[in-house]
Order: sequence, then structure tokens, then C-alpha cells
Amino acid sequence: MKLNRRQMLAGSAATLTLGASLRPARAAGVHSDEIVIGTHLDLSGPAAAGMPALRNATELALAEANAAGGVHGRQIRLIVEDNGSQPQLAVRAVQKLIRSDEVFALLNPFGSGTNAATIGQAVQAGTVVFAPWAASSVMHQVAGGSDLLFTTVQNYNTTMNRALARLLPEWGVERLGGIYMEGPFGDLIHAGVTPALEAAGLTEAATAAYRPGDIDFSSQVARMRAANVDTIVAATITRETVGVMAEVKRLGWDDVRVLTAIPGRSTVVARLGGADTEGLYGVGGWRLHSADTTDPGARAFMDAYQAAYGDIPDENAANAYSYTKWFLASLEAAGADLTAESFTEGARQTRHSDFTTYAEAGFENNHAMPELVSIDRIEGGAWVPQTEPF
Repeated sequence: MKLNRRQMLAGSAATLTLGASLRPARAAGVHSDEIVIGTHLDLSGPAAAGMPALRNATELALAEANAAGGVHGRQIRLIVEDNGSQPQLAVRAVQKLIRSDEVFALLNPFGSGTNAATIGQAVQAGTVVFAPWAASSVMHQVAGGSDLLFTTVQNYNTTMNRALARLLPEWGVERLGGIYMEGPFGDLIHAGVTPALEAAGLTEAATAAYRPGDIDFSSQVARMRAANVDTIVAATITRETVGVMAEVKRLGWDDVRVLTAIPGRSTVVARLGGADTEGLYGVGGWRLHSADTTDPGARAFMDAYQAAYGDIPDENAANAYSYTKWFLASLEAAGADLTAESFTEGARQTRHSDFTTYAEAGFENNHAMPELVSIDRIEGGAWVPQTEPF
């Protein structure tokens, strides 16, 4: 099911009333010997193939903490529910987690539509929501600016704006076109493109829309070529990024640059796209590490993940692990007398830096800052940084 921005906000408003009736009289999920937390992932829908990375890495970080004695003597227990990438399923999953399981927090829940449909009820029930995998700026809107929501995913609009502010003059861009997913994701990327162009004295030469799940991008790329653009901004995720580049290569269009937003700058894109994605530019928001990395933190994580699950983790697993570590540090900072309020104060005091981050980060207005980006390019099947983080 596809939700536009207005539907997401309206759906969240509707759940605020429901959430108010769920508010517990005590700190839910906090017991003398354990803290119960939950999450909802797409275990049965279109994104299910990518969910083991998120689930496994989250569980790995928690298992490591538990093996070391837990947090203030409490073990962390995670309950996972399926949202199928459907807002209605997510609502039922979160209702169960809050009402039946009485979780203290939701950690690493997946999806913009599914989080938008549930964050309102969660924060109104007094449940912390930490690191939702969703468009951060929209999540804070649907949460009504709640102190209980902490976002770690970079804002798509500000990061794209920052990237283009640098690239437009460096590349000498004269005619830029954009291919945008219908809905909040595409809207946010567009919201970063427009002011960057205005500041450079330019306007968009052409735009083309696509729907989530589309695999044929011949008409969208044809529109870009007909407009004679020299640069394409692709508001695309994994399969869509590969689809756009495959069509560009099929046409033999060698003198156009394609720049994908943060979600499309993925090692999966390089692996799936092969030769078709050679030369693709991407906006990077975190460090990537290959399987033969010598970075100590990345090496330790990869070895532990492979030993536990028999697979090499990707950057999605690395980020889920990193966000979980930050959550655990926030629990530690909250002290033994754990409440939603003490967690909020503790989280705001933490600083976070590891093998995934460009720089040490902290929460400003409950959002991870600073938002540094890099410009990377696929060369020889791998993303190669073209700039230092800025």
C-alpha cells in the first residue's frame, strides 16, 4: 500500500487518540532483571529479503550486551513482529507490542509508511521509538515533536541539498532532470533539489515520476534524454537505481551523470547492477566496508556476525548494529531507575562514533547530528569516495 505525505500525517493523527488510551501508569517493559523491547519489520512483504540483516545485527548487539551482564544488571529481551510493509499490519503489530508485551521501546522499526502509521500511538503510550528506518523529518512531524522519538537516518532533503550545492558548480551542471518515486520519499528528495537549483540560478529541465515497485524505467529515462539533461537526480532505492542505470547504459548515453540519493548508494546496488551501474554517483551518509576490511571495529563486527549467522553482513546490518549500540549506551546513561524520561535525558547526553560514522554524533532536537555526506562513485564494482565527508 502506498501512502502520500498527507495520508501519513492524517493516519498518525488518528492513532494519537488510540495511543492516549494505551499510556501505561508505570515504565512498561522495565523489570528487576530484564528490559523488554520490540520492533516491527517486513518479514513477509516486498522488503523481506533485506530484513535478516536488520534483525540479526540488532540481536547480535543485544546478545553482546547481555553476555557482558546486561545494562545495570538487566538483560535485554527483543520481541519481533511482522509489518509486511503494510501500515495496517504495523498498527496491529505495535498494538500487540504495547498492550500485550508492554515493551519499553521500539528499536530499529522498518519502513516510512509503517512507522508513520504507528509512531503516534507509540509515543502517546509512553513508548520510546529509537532509530526508525524511515524518513526522519516526516517521523518527527507525525510524532508531534515528541521527546520519545530519536531518529538516526539522515534527512533526505537536507543531504541532497548539501550534495547538489557542491556538485552543481563543480560539475558545471546546466540542465538537471529528476526521476522521483511518488510519495514522501520522492517529495523529500525533490525538496532538496529545488532550493539547490534556485541558489545556482537554475530550474529543473525535466521531471519524471515512478511508482514503488516499478522495474521499467524506459519512459522516465527517455524523458530525461529528450530534455537533453546533463545530470539526472534519481530518487531511487535498490532495484529502481539499477533499473535507471540499466536503461541509461542500454541507450549508450555516456555523457550524462546519474546521482542517486542516500538510500540508493548501497553495496547491493553495485552487486546487483554489475556493469550497468559502473559510473553511478551516490550521496553517502555512512562509511562502507568491504569483506576484507582492516578497520578494527568493522572487522570485529563482521567476524562476530559471520560466526553467529554464517553470512557476510552488508551496510544495513552494520547500521542496525550501530544504532543498537547507541540505544544501549542511552540505556546505560539513563541510570538504574529507568523511565522514558530518564532515557530521554540519557540519550541526549550520549555521543556516538564507530566504524559506520563519518564523525562523532549526538542528538540535536532528538535527531542525530551532524549530517555529513560524501559523494561516491561505483568503480570496478565498488563504491569509491570522490570527496571527503562534508
